Order: sequence, then structure tokens, then C-alpha cells
Amino acid sequence: MGRRCRRLAARQAAVVIAVDTSVWVDFFHGTRTPVVLRLIDLVPRTGIVVGDLVLCEVLRGVRNERQAAEIGRILSGFHQQPLVGPGIAMKAAENYRLLRSLGITLRGTVDLLIGTYCIENDVPLLHADRDFEPMEKHLGLKAA
Repeated sequence: MGRRCRRLAARQAAVVIAVDTSVWVDFFHGTRTPVVLRLIDLVPRTGIVVGDLVLCEVLRGVRNERQAAEIGRILSGFHQQPLVGPGIAMKAAENYRLLRSLGITLRGTVDLLIGTYCIENDVPLLHADRDFEPMEKHLGLKAA
């Protein structure tokens, strides 16, 4: 896993897409889902954004410090980006209220923040999480 991941990270181009925790978890578990295969395909020709919130979610789920250090090293090879500031926080709350007015309640605040960052910065998001689907349909989130 480690050598292959480091090679992938080293070959990336300009920043173009963000990758959600849902994809990284499957990737690091070696699960070859369609989204993981898309990630592997995109890395050599596309820049990858690893948001600070995604980094936290991925690392909090690992079993030990050795694994956390290895995954942290791999993810540090990609473009790391802070996702939330006051502007994104306020826009995310607005997006939440808009979706709620449509009868849609998102389960996670972190997904709301990640999606809002991507919408506001016109960054497509590669994900395998149904919470992003209403953001695509009603808020203009672009799927990668």
C-alpha cells in the first residue's frame, strides 16, 4: 500500500478536485470501488485537494500511531487546504437552512462544510457519500 500511494501522490498535476473521506477510507482499506478506481485514474493527471477536515476524519479512524503516521505521510504528498473560515461557515449554515426548507436534513456538519467549500471555490468533489447528493441537486456541488 505505502509505496504505491507515495508514487501516486508524487505524480499529481495542478489542483483540480477535492476527495472526500468516504473515498480515502475505501482507498486505504484496499477496497476497489468505482470511486476508488476513479481516484487512482485521476491522480496521475489531476491535482488532488486534501482538506483539513478530511485529513482529520481519515486520521481519527486509524487503529494505531504507526498507521496514522504512514497515512499522514501519504496524504501530505497532496495539496493540503484549510476548508473553513468565517465565510464558509456562514455560507454552510445558509446552505443547511435552504436544504432544510426543502425538507432535506443533512446528517453531518463536516460534509456540509466540505461541500460548501467545494461549491464556493468551484472545486469538484469525488465522494461516495449520499449526504452530498442533495448538495449536487440543489446547491450546484460538482461531482468529480
